[in-house]
Amino acid sequence: MHEAALVLDTHLDTPANLRRPGWSIVDNHQQEGDLSQVDLPRMKEGGLDGGFWVIYTAQGARDAAGKRAARDHGLERLASILEMLAAHSADMELALTADDAERIAAAGKRVSFISMENAAPLANDPSLLTAYHRLGLRMLGITHVRNNDFGDSSTDPAGAEWKGLSPAGRALVAEANRLGIVLDASHASDAVFDQLLALSSAPIVLSHTSADKLYDHPRNIDDARIRQLAAKGGVIHVNAYGGYLVDIPKIPEREAAMESLSKKYGPENRLPADRVADYLAERRAIEARYPAMRATFDDYMAHLLHILNVAGVDHVGIGADWDGGGGVVGMEDVSALPRITEALLAAGYSEADIRKIWGGNLLRVLRQTQAAAEVSS
Repeated sequence: MHEAALVLDTHLDTPANLRRPGWSIVDNHQQEGDLSQVDLPRMKEGGLDGGFWVIYTAQGARDAAGKRAARDHGLERLASILEMLAAHSADMELALTADDAERIAAAGKRVSFISMENAAPLANDPSLLTAYHRLGLRMLGITHVRNNDFGDSSTDPAGAEWKGLSPAGRALVAEANRLGIVLDASHASDAVFDQLLALSSAPIVLSHTSADKLYDHPRNIDDARIRQLAAKGGVIHVNAYGGYLVDIPKIPEREAAMESLSKKYGPENRLPADRVADYLAERRAIEARYPAMRATFDDYMAHLLHILNVAGVDHVGIGADWDGGGGVVGMEDVSALPRITEALLAAGYSEADIRKIWGGNLLRVLRQTQAAAEVSS
């Protein structure tokens, strides 16, 4: 049943690995643990037909230099995704529509949509959204962990700056609607969520978000808003980031040791292949010295089943935040995805339900978004 379904994940942060020296999407990197959770061998093993490859940009300074840096980073990340697809065209293909996704999967290739997490690359020039769309962008997340020029984040320590969307953010919403780009409210504040829901001419999504009812965290969403999302035809894709599933106490000594390790080796996504083994050995020694609580597969399923109960089966999907911090004990990488199907069957969901959750609901939103764009044009 899992293999027969069109299995899509809305938040694959794997493009962060594409510039790692010696790293390739066609190799199995299972030995790297959570340094690398998605590659073609494990996608095939786990029945993952594809999903959204993410153009992620960390929120930096919002002065002119910072905006130019964000612009350049976003375009570089987009280029790396397109280069990956071009280099492995026998295995992967860019998808622009729901019909593309079904055709590509039927041909035995991995369905490759493109999304943007944090609209910061557009702050220097919002008209760049048209260029991104022409090059394949089909989902747009407004913020990340800090406020930006377009709206408020759910987790900025400074609190709300715009009381939701900024004027530029409202204009960006209208432009995304015009182009047929799905709007994503994950990471955004509740006020941004509310305004996206009110302003968008098409359903919106949460590409990787979990349930506030089970763990009260600013990144999660409350049941009332889940119901409002469903009422407007949207879809919430459930996150597997452990820190959003359960309360994980911080261990200061562990954090200090990890910070020292990071300074020694530099960013994980720039580690040369010949240094990975040494880095992992030192990191695992720190983890053994200061063991931390970890979320489990049962914790993940609790969030998924709760959200299904609140939203209904037509408004839930999967966005596990792979290669961006996602993964739990019992579901460490994408090779374990059949466990979700197994658990859904055990919970009483039908094959038709499971097809909706794994991809059908997402493709419906994409079709509705693109149809609304055609009407408006």
